[in-house]
Parts: sequence; structure tokens; C-alpha cells
Amino acid sequence: MLTIGYIGNGKSANRYHIPYVLTRNNIKIKTIYDLHISHDVWKKIDGVNYTENIDDLLNDPQIDLIVICTTPKTHYELTKTVLNAGKNVMVEKPFMPTYEQAKEIFDLAKSKNLFVQTYQNRRYDSDFLTVQKVIESGKLGELFEIVLTFDYWRPEVPLHSTRVPYYDTLYYGHVVHTMDQIISYFGKPDKVKYELRHLCGEDKMNDYYDIDMYYGNLKISLKSSYFMKHKRPSFCVYGKQGTFIKETPDRQEEHLKEFYMPRHKDFGVDLPEHYGKLYTVDENGKDVIEVITSQVGDYGRVYDHVYDVLKNGKEKVITNEQTLLLMKLLEEGLTKEEVIL
Repeated sequence: MLTIGYIGNGKSANRYHIPYVLTRNNIKIKTIYDLHISHDVWKKIDGVNYTENIDDLLNDPQIDLIVICTTPKTHYELTKTVLNAGKNVMVEKPFMPTYEQAKEIFDLAKSKNLFVQTYQNRRYDSDFLTVQKVIESGKLGELFEIVLTFDYWRPEVPLHSTRVPYYDTLYYGHVVHTMDQIISYFGKPDKVKYELRHLCGEDKMNDYYDIDMYYGNLKISLKSSYFMKHKRPSFCVYGKQGTFIKETPDRQEEHLKEFYMPRHKDFGVDLPEHYGKLYTVDENGKDVIEVITSQVGDYGRVYDHVYDVLKNGKEKVITNEQTLLLMKLLEEGLTKEEVIL
């Protein structure tokens, strides 16, 4: 049994973490800490201790892992506190505000022989898993372009914003999902080009990004905006022998927002109208359209991997090197238009 505690009792913990943990028989939530636990709106979980004293987490010998689900600006100090208390820790993304802080945290964990990792749950999005399956089928041939979009229709967010800290902007908070997906599958790019825009004016937060990652002849574009009334396809994958289009994104977040939880068998599962289409040509030159059944996503797989590391001695799936590369590329994009690696 892996016994865990949480720092933070808000949307992050209660929407994107706890529902998955509650479906696993080998993980137990013992304690949840927050500064103002008595004022929190989330329904309390039976059998879990809620506290406003962080020492109830740090000094509990039964707790194997502490998960930090707080705002990015708090991650660095809280993670240091947890590690210095001798506890393993998993941190919501973005992992740290800066690359140097991330490196320091990994070094500290190594010196204490402790586990530290970021929570990159979007590796287990249905659309991303389906894209991998299509690529690995070989039907697309040599890839030359992939486009990922993470669009919203939320104009009120930038319109009512000020120049918020960089780690709270659309760019830093959202490309951390898709860029990690690409790094996890394709590795380190040769170069990256960045375009960050402030559509509501320079006195507002950035609300648009277009980032190109290059791997030899393959260009992978990451795009997002708060002003997309009609969303672009989630994935477009172009190869010399075919094209795969996945119009709709993973449905886990959609269901979580509706409080339709992972205990349901059809949680996060695409319906046929959500399936992607693979466009190829057969040996007779005839166009072929193949409907591809979506893979099933599961953010809880991050916890499964953490369990395997801490209880079974397996290697980390979300590696330090991947996280440091992601942090470096995120940070570089704030001040540069191109980075060659």
C-alpha cells in the first residue's frame, strides 16, 4: 500500500488527482493539508484526515508520498520543505517557476535519496495515445508535420487580466501539457521557434502562442488561444503516405467538470462521433478513409508509475531529464524567438 498526503485542497487535487486515486486499491489517501481547510468548498472524503497544520503531513511516518497541488509560485519552497522533511514528493505542473529551481530540487532529492517528480498527466490523454498508435502502425509513412492545438473560447480571461506573472499565463500554464507530450515521445528537438502574442494589448497577459519544434525534417507545431470560438482539430498528423485528423480532445476533463468520475466504466471514453480519421491511398490509387477507434485515456496512470517506482523499484517514466528540458524550453520562450539545441 502506498500512503499519500496532499498539500492543497482545491480544484487541482479534487478534480485531476483524487478521483483517480480513489479507484486504486493499492493507494491510500491519509491526510490533506490546506491553509483554510474549514472554508474549502470541496466535499470531504470519508476516512481522510483534513488539517491546517502542515506538520501533520511532514511528521507522519506512515505517509510515503506528498503531492503538491498548489499554485506554481509556491512549488519551489513547498517542495524544498517536503524534501527536507524526508518525504518523497510529486508536484503539479508547471514543476517549478524556473529551470534553475527545477535543477536545484532534483539535486536536493538526489542528495537525500528521495523521489521527486512532476505530474504530467496529459501523457495519458486519449487523443495523444491514439496518435501514437496511428504513427506506430506505419500507415502514415515518414512524418513531416504534426499540429497540436489546445484552444479555448475564454475572451474574458485576457480581457480582464493584467500583466500577471509569467507562470500564470496561457503560455506557461498550457504549453506545459503539449510540449511535454512531444518531448516524451520524440525526445529533444533540434530547434524551437516561438511566437507569443498579447491580443488584448501588451498590458494584458499573453493569450496566444504558436511554437514550432523541429526534429530533422519533421515540424511539430503547438498552438493555443483564448479566442477560438470554433476550435481547431486537437491533432493533425501529416505523413508522406497519409494524414490522420483527430478533431476532438480527450474527454476526461469534460467528464471531471461534470462530476462524472473515473469509477464509471465509460468515463473519458470517446463515442464513435469523436473517433479520428486516417486518410490514405490503397495500392490501386484509390482514396481510403479509415475510422480509428480512440484509445482510452487515464490520468491515474501517473500514480501507477509512481507506485511502481516507490514500491517495486522501477525506473521513473517521467524522467528528470525530460522535466529539465521542458523547463528550459518554457523559460527560453519568454525571451527568445528561436533556440537551437
